[in-house]
Amino acid sequence: MKLKETLENLEDQVKERTKELLLANNYNRNLIETSLDPLVTIGQDGTITDVNVATEKVTGYRREELIGTDFADYFTNPQDAKDGYQQVFQKGVVKDYPLDIKNKDGSLTPVLYNASVYKDEIGEVIGVFAAARDITEQKKAEKKLMEYWESLEEQVKQRTEELAKSNADLKEFAYIASHDLREPLRMITIFLQLLERRYGDQLDDDAHEFIGFAVDGAKRLDKMIMDLLEYSSVVNQELIFNDTNLEEVLNEVILNLNVVINENNAIITYENLPVMRADENLMILLFQNLISNSIKYRSNKNPEIIVSAFKEGDHHVFHVKDNGIGIDPKQLDHIFTIFKRLHTHNEYEGSGIGLSIVHRIVHQHGGEIWVESEPEKGSTFKFTIKN
Repeated sequence: MKLKETLENLEDQVKERTKELLLANNYNRNLIETSLDPLVTIGQDGTITDVNVATEKVTGYRREELIGTDFADYFTNPQDAKDGYQQVFQKGVVKDYPLDIKNKDGSLTPVLYNASVYKDEIGEVIGVFAAARDITEQKKAEKKLMEYWESLEEQVKQRTEELAKSNADLKEFAYIASHDLREPLRMITIFLQLLERRYGDQLDDDAHEFIGFAVDGAKRLDKMIMDLLEYSSVVNQELIFNDTNLEEVLNEVILNLNVVINENNAIITYENLPVMRADENLMILLFQNLISNSIKYRSNKNPEIIVSAFKEGDHHVFHVKDNGIGIDPKQLDHIFTIFKRLHTHNEYEGSGIGLSIVHRIVHQHGGEIWVESEPEKGSTFKFTIKN
């Protein structure tokens, strides 16, 4: 009787365990089939022991056809596939192993395989579980990116050639401007002045005034040509970067501007100026243009100009502050435009190119420049230079 009861209990336990195993198996199967990635289990001899539906789709073979066949046979390079799963047995895991799956219809699917070993109840390795991630779209994106870079390189090459030609044209223009354009202007000025001297007593006041206007216009045009040549030389100049002491640069600028500084009783001070990598000659030109600009646009007070600097990240930030007439905020966006003038020639001389040169030099040193100003409250030119 007890034996019968024991057998019946044992049968119930077997049924319950069988039911649990079936549920676990169904759960695992559903979990595997839910994956959109091809999943494969491989025995120690390299044969396929199980696959999911995604593997059937990517290979073109049914599960029954795949099980028992060599895993490596479904790739464009079988030896790479064999090396891959052998590495898993040696290392326990392989990540992002590149392979190309070969479909029955001849189409190819590039994938990255991630695989690890799996063990039995006693911890013995019995096979490899491998998951493949389809990287077709990634490959397409990489191809497009490569094509884009090749196209970009061609555009850069073409643009470089265009710039080289443009620079050559600019140099030719500079030669023409300095010789062929200035010479007729000198002749116009000379003959107008000669006309006034020789026939001055026969000319009325209006004629003298007209000659004065013509001579003044010729001189201004000559100054514009010279300023344009200076701008062209800055644009085309080969930069020579050295350790540059900006205090010495400011002293050189003050010496260069000594006459105009004394004539206007200007006071120039500076503080915290660094030693940094820069083109020394261009730094002199930069500060000379800014300081002379501040003196030119002075108020009724004696000009006071303060030059300062401080470190910020990988840049030095410079301030050139004055107590001049200031600038209308509406004009701040246009102030660095070449030949842009905010005042008439009767009010202030100049061609409007000095700040364009400053703007260009700052950009050549990897920086940015801007100005903060209000009418009658002075201006502060601020710019950055890469350290």
